[in-house]
Amino acid sequence: MSYLEWAESQLAEIELLTSMFPTQEELEMTDQLALAELRDYVECLDSTDRPPPSRPQFLIKQRLDTSTERVDVILSCAYPSEYPSVLPEITVRCAGLSRAQQTQLHADLNAYLMENCQGEVCVLSAVDWVKDNLQLFINKSLSAPAPKKESTSLQPQEVFSRLWIYSHHIYNKTKRKNILEWSKELGLSGFSMPGKPGIVCVEGPQSACEEFWSRVKVLTWKKIMIRHREDIPLDRQGEDSRTVESIDSLRKFTGFEEAMFDPHGNRGNHMDLGQLYQFLNEKGCCDVFQIYFGIEGRGSGQT
Repeated sequence: MSYLEWAESQLAEIELLTSMFPTQEELEMTDQLALAELRDYVECLDSTDRPPPSRPQFLIKQRLDTSTERVDVILSCAYPSEYPSVLPEITVRCAGLSRAQQTQLHADLNAYLMENCQGEVCVLSAVDWVKDNLQLFINKSLSAPAPKKESTSLQPQEVFSRLWIYSHHIYNKTKRKNILEWSKELGLSGFSMPGKPGIVCVEGPQSACEEFWSRVKVLTWKKIMIRHREDIPLDRQGEDSRTVESIDSLRKFTGFEEAMFDPHGNRGNHMDLGQLYQFLNEKGCCDVFQIYFGIEGRGSGQT
């Protein structure tokens, strides 16, 4: 299929969704400009076979009856340029589920769509699957045994973690927004570098880092992995024999930011790796450059 054929399928599905969910309370287009550009792209019958300049994003809001209560569910959807040949990016939000349950729901939903809807428009199938299966996840959440209280001496050791994540590329605006929002929500510091390749570093409590990774990895990626990780128990003693007392004392980054390093290339999706090396060097993390790229880093402009 061509980009034009993909775009025609996307527009047709949006029009169907609009007819089924006619109010703003049911369907909210979060990027009206992208929708207008998609419509113009299809109507102009662009024969250059280039992807549309941006991609529609929207929210489908449902209020579902469960065995115990009514719950509000939001499906956040974004179309990759090649959809429906590839799966859409769908994130399900439901206050009635724990983070672990939401992570499992995303994994099961993607597995279902991959098996049953590959190559076809599937947002309605995703909505129906969530309606049919949400109760199962709520039941699991309600039936999960309460954690046993243990004496202080048996409490798990608190650990500081720093994850260095590598992706084939990070272009999508929704993914970039999720990375920023989730890191802030979880109290993590670090940075993300969009483009090709894509790099994300998060640091903070180990449990928060693991939660961040569980959310990110279930999104649709060509390739994503933890390239390197650092785990430091908080009660370990440093070289000066003093015990590290807090997570913040181990952070190398202040807050979380999206870092751009002189974007260039035809689509502006390549970064200056020399500037990236300088950035890492300033943060005391230059060793990770060789872990990522297999070569020793040099500052921009060095020979």
